[in-house]
Amino acid sequence: MNAAIRAVVRTAIFHGLEVTGVRRGYDGLIDGDFISMGPDSVSDIIQRGGTILKTSRSEQFRTKEGMLEAKLKANEAAIEGLILIGGDGTFRGADEFSEISGIHSIGIPGTIDNDLFGTDYTIGYDTALNTIIEAVDKIRDTATSHQRLFFVEVMGRDAGFIALNSGIAAGAEEILIPEEKANIDNVITRIEAGRKRNKSSFIVIVAEGDIPGGAYEIARQVKERYSYFETRITIIGHMQRGGSPTAFDRILASRFGVAAVEGLIKGRKNEMVGLINNQLVFTPFLKTKKNLVDINQGLLDIAHMLGS
Repeated sequence: MNAAIRAVVRTAIFHGLEVTGVRRGYDGLIDGDFISMGPDSVSDIIQRGGTILKTSRSEQFRTKEGMLEAKLKANEAAIEGLILIGGDGTFRGADEFSEISGIHSIGIPGTIDNDLFGTDYTIGYDTALNTIIEAVDKIRDTATSHQRLFFVEVMGRDAGFIALNSGIAAGAEEILIPEEKANIDNVITRIEAGRKRNKSSFIVIVAEGDIPGGAYEIARQVKERYSYFETRITIIGHMQRGGSPTAFDRILASRFGVAAVEGLIKGRKNEMVGLINNQLVFTPFLKTKKNLVDINQGLLDIAHMLGS
């Protein structure tokens, strides 16, 4: 997000606009928690994870009273347009706020799940993938040395993009995602087939939303029926959401930030900027719903073939 903030601020100033930063997301908009931003305020942040403006989920902004208070504070600060970084919930809120306030917005997709309709990539996704791969590579060393079966849980409550792609990149023997019903028989068959080929370690990547209980429950079911290997469970957790962004994410966020400002200047309103086939596109907020993006069947086939 910092790379996107940097691009927004510097692009806006390049075009002669004044920039106001809103701290803590919609809560900050309601409270009038604003800061004037110039080129120096975004120096040396492109390599930093997270956001210098902070963020929060706002229950108050879901109410008409909250939006009216946000409108009052925005008008007092002479805010004429908003650029938002977030997901479909953020964009739905902006669409409703536009009707109440007359203030239009452009959205930048920021979610590590990469499951927003209207873009091939969201900022944060590539960095999260690389964080997972680095962790799994280290886990593999232990698994191989001690002949263990590791269940590694990654984020992805509703979508398996992170699990599928990190699993392929890390050479996981099995990948379990919400889009495919978990089949314990298949997992055990895959492990036993590998053992007969003298494989000494196994990595199973589990998306957190695959089944209730996640990796712990899947590991329990497997261990009940197949106890040849020592079993270990690793939950990578929020480590996936932080860290210095990859080059891909820095460039993507910069492209999105520039496009968002120039979109507002050209009169675009209540749309999300995205990247499809390496071309910048704009999609209305109401179409940027989660889980409308289908998992790539070709990648699933690759995962099944290479993990065997």
